[in-house]
Amino acid sequence: MFDEEKAFAEVVMDAWTEFPTYGYLKMSMHLKRNGHPEATEKRVRRIYRLMGLQGLSPVFKTTRNGKRKGAKFPYLLRNRKISFVNEVYATDITYIKLPGGMVYFTVVIDLYSRKILSWRLSNTMDKQFCIDCVSDAFEKYGEPAIFNTDAGTQYTSNEFVSLLKDHKIRISMDGIGRCLDNVFIERTFRTLKYECIFLHDYNTMTELSNGLKAFIEFFNNERLHQGLDYQTPNEVYEQGCFPIGKIDIQVA
Repeated sequence: MFDEEKAFAEVVMDAWTEFPTYGYLKMSMHLKRNGHPEATEKRVRRIYRLMGLQGLSPVFKTTRNGKRKGAKFPYLLRNRKISFVNEVYATDITYIKLPGGMVYFTVVIDLYSRKILSWRLSNTMDKQFCIDCVSDAFEKYGEPAIFNTDAGTQYTSNEFVSLLKDHKIRISMDGIGRCLDNVFIERTFRTLKYECIFLHDYNTMTELSNGLKAFIEFFNNERLHQGLDYQTPNEVYEQGCFPIGKIDIQVA
C-alpha cells in the first residue's frame, strides 16, 4: 500500500512540476482526464498537504525581498535550454519544523543533472549559512556559468553578490512573486520532505542532519529520476552531458 501511495505521489509531483498553478481540485480533474481515475479530490488533497503543495502561493515565506537599489539582477533562464552540467546552479531556502521550533535548510543543485551539490541547516535565516553552502559547492564542483537565486535579502546582500562576482559568475534572480522561476529546486525540496522528513520523527537538529545526509546520498546515487531517463543525478553529472535531451526551461 505504501509503494502504491508513493507511486501516486510521484504522479502528482510530476504533474505539479508541469502545472504548478493548479490547486488540488484542478489537479484532480487534470489527472483524471489524463488516465488516472484514482486521482480523487480527497486523495490529491492529501498528497498536496503532505508535500506542502498548492497553486502558486508558497506555504511559508523563507526570504524577504531585498529593497536596496541595485541589488536585483535579471532572470536569465527564461526560454534557456540547459545543455550540460555546471552550466547553471540554483539555490533556495525552505523550512523544517522540529519540536523545538523552526529550522532552515538550503541546498545548491546543478540544474542539468538535478544533483544536490551542497547543503546546510541553520536555526536562523542569516546570510552566512547560504554563503557557506555556495562556497562548499564551488570548492567541491567548481563554478557554474550562471547562478540562480530568488530576490531574498540573503542573496541580494553585498557579501553574497560579491562571492559570485569574484568567481566571474553571471547572476540570475527570480522575478518577485514568480514562484515558477525556480520550480526545479522547489520540486527537490518537496521530494526531500515527502520521502525523508515526513517519514521520520526527527526531534533534534542532530537527528535531522543525520537523516538528511543519508537521504541526500541516496537521492544523488540511487534514486532514479523520470526526467533523467531513469538515471540517477550522479550518473548524469559524472558524464557531463548525458543524452537525455536538453532541459527546456520555458517560463512565460
